[in-house]
Amino acid sequence: MIDGFYGDNVSKAIAGVEAMSGLLVEGQLYPEVVARIEHGQPLVGSYEITADDGKDILKSIPADYTEQASMEHLGFTSVAEKLSERFHMDVDLLKTLNPGSQFVAGDTIFVSAPDLPREGKVKRIEAHVRSGQVFAYDEADKIIAVYPATIGSVDNPSPSGSHKVNGVSRMSKYTYNPKVNFQQGQNKKILSLPSGPNNPVGTVWIDLSEPTYGIHGTPEPNKIDNARSHGCIRLANWDVEELAAMVKPGVMVDIVPQE
Repeated sequence: MIDGFYGDNVSKAIAGVEAMSGLLVEGQLYPEVVARIEHGQPLVGSYEITADDGKDILKSIPADYTEQASMEHLGFTSVAEKLSERFHMDVDLLKTLNPGSQFVAGDTIFVSAPDLPREGKVKRIEAHVRSGQVFAYDEADKIIAVYPATIGSVDNPSPSGSHKVNGVSRMSKYTYNPKVNFQQGQNKKILSLPSGPNNPVGTVWIDLSEPTYGIHGTPEPNKIDNARSHGCIRLANWDVEELAAMVKPGVMVDIVPQE
C-alpha cells in the first residue's frame, strides 16, 4: 500500500523489481532500478469522481462478527476508502494529496497511477515467512510477481511445506468457526459473514489443499507484514486479485518457514 513513507515494504518492492529484472537483489534505488520502476509512465495522475463511486457506501461496519453477520454486504464506508483501494493508496495519503476535496461526484483528485494488473500463467508460488513475501513463478521458472504478505504468526504459523491450489473464490462469504479459526470477541457460534472488500478475507480466497488454509485478501491493507495472521497468507486485495487471475487448480505453493 502506498502511504508516502519509506519502510520495509518499500525496500521489498525495490528488491522485487530487481529480482524480476534479473538484477542483483540489494533493495537499493540505483538509477537502473528507478528506470525500470518508472518506465516512462507517470507515478501520479488525476481522477474525476463519478456518481457511481458514491453508490453502495455504508455508514459503518461494526467490529463484532455477530453484528457483521446480520449485514448484507461488507462494503466500503466512504468514497475515499473506495478510491484509496482502487489506486492502492493509504486513505490518509489520498486525503493529504487532496485537502480541498469533499470526495463527491465532479471532484478531480490526485491519485497514484498503478500499473495495469500483471498477466501470465503462474506455475508455482513461494511464500517466505521470514521476509514476508510471496513470489510467483512462470513455466520458465522466472519470477513474474512479488507481493508483500502477512504469513502466519508465532502462535498460528502457516503450514510449512508444499501445498496445491484447489481453486479460487471471489467475493465469497466467510464462515467463522471459533473452534477452527480463532476467538473473536465473545462469539462462540459459527457465523456466516457477507462478502465484500471489508470481509475478513477480503475480495478473493485462493483455497489450498491444507484444510482451512488459503491465500486471501484483507480489509486492512495497511497491516500487511505489520501484523500477524491466523495461519493463512494474507495479501492486499489488489494483489490477491492479480495473483488469482494467474493461477489455476494444481499450482504448487511452497511455504518456506522462518529460518
